[in-house]
Amino acid sequence: MLKYSIIFLIIAIVAAVLGFGGIAGTAAGISKILFFVFLVLFVISLIFGRKR
Repeated sequence: MLKYSIIFLIIAIVAAVLGFGGIAGTAAGISKILFFVFLVLFVISLIFGRKR
């Protein structure tokens, strides 16, 4: 999921450089959502991970 977040961030940067503001904003928003979902799932996996 972090991989997709980084991909959308790169798409947003490239679109912003080329002047496509709407696409850049949408891709940045998707990237932000995916990053926060990744963080939540990461914290949950740390808390409820494998018990030794």
